[in-house]
Amino acid sequence: MEIQNKISEYLEALTAQRTAKNTIEAYRRDLKQMADAFLEEQISEISSVQELTLQSYIWRMEQSGKRPATVARAAASIKAFFRYLEKNGDVTKNPALQLKAPHIEKEIPHVLTPEETVQLLKQPGGDSLKCIRDRAMLELLYATGIRVSELIQLRVEDVNLAMEYLLCSQGKRERVIPFGRSARRALEEYLQRARPLMVPDASQKLLFTNLSGQKMSRQGFWKLVRQYAKAAGIEGEITPHTLRHSFAAHLVNNGADLYAVQEMMGFADLSAAQTYAKMHRVSVREEYTKAHPRE
Repeated sequence: MEIQNKISEYLEALTAQRTAKNTIEAYRRDLKQMADAFLEEQISEISSVQELTLQSYIWRMEQSGKRPATVARAAASIKAFFRYLEKNGDVTKNPALQLKAPHIEKEIPHVLTPEETVQLLKQPGGDSLKCIRDRAMLELLYATGIRVSELIQLRVEDVNLAMEYLLCSQGKRERVIPFGRSARRALEEYLQRARPLMVPDASQKLLFTNLSGQKMSRQGFWKLVRQYAKAAGIEGEITPHTLRHSFAAHLVNNGADLYAVQEMMGFADLSAAQTYAKMHRVSVREEYTKAHPRE
């Protein structure tokens, strides 16, 4: 069995399981790089891949100066691929079972302060169709913490204005996320005043589109966020993911249950949500140091 053929089969299986597109693309890149490296060593068959073959590949990645996070992700992709082969009976012994990758410390994500968030959300303050749309997108992004890829794939039917929640069904997991009055008002204005003029095609089901009524790109929305962050006077690198992190951090700082945050964010386990609890503990220490008379 050729490695390339089995990689293609694996990616097709992931697609059939409705795995997120970004995840599939990451697997595709990692596994293609592995297959290309093996071809240089005249290894093209699955049966020729041994435990030492894989570990040597990971070591070479480290020695070439790849970032620990990049190497760790590649190792995770390889492990997932060989688990699939083992489950399908393509290998009798999984050579990736003991594969070791560099340990990486989770970086504390950058978040906006509540004041910075308010300033950012104020920026699309005009009355144009674009401003009305952008205001609704930013408000909904911060109100729900969804990913940008999820935001631009939302359909009109996924939003329940009366009950103030949306249904997010990208990938294998489906989750229901509430939002508040601010996001509801912005959405109502957009749906009543802007979307009917921006999207004349009744067959277009996407909630948000570009100004031509077509699907918006992640890069296009990213540019909008940067422009509004600059207008708000916010320093540093701001991305759409910053609003997602800010949503979670602000909830935890105000006492939200970690399990609820995990569910809303769509995390597979609690460890990712615990990152925001660690951030809260850091901020408590900073406040103590800043405010206590003896400090």
